[in-house]
Amino acid sequence: MSKYAFFILAFLSIFSAMMVVFSKKPVHSVLYIILCFFTIAGHYILLNAQFLAAVHVIVYSGAIMVLFLYVIMMLNLNADGEPHNLLSLKSQP
Repeated sequence: MSKYAFFILAFLSIFSAMMVVFSKKPVHSVLYIILCFFTIAGHYILLNAQFLAAVHVIVYSGAIMVLFLYVIMMLNLNADGEPHNLLSLKSQP
């Protein structure tokens, strides 16, 4: 049973890591890397390293990815709507 769980987690890890690289939107990339971190934590659980899995989820998925998501949201990479808003703000007295 653990062999099948390993192969499912390995497939999900590789798929989510590839989607991080090939995703067009940065927010989707962050969500895929969070999925990748959870699948890696699943690998730790299969290795009977539950503490390491919990620390991995708390530190990486809970703290670092939230920080990355915050930075991406602060950058406001919406290029389509941004010039329109800047012009409308400049025209006001």
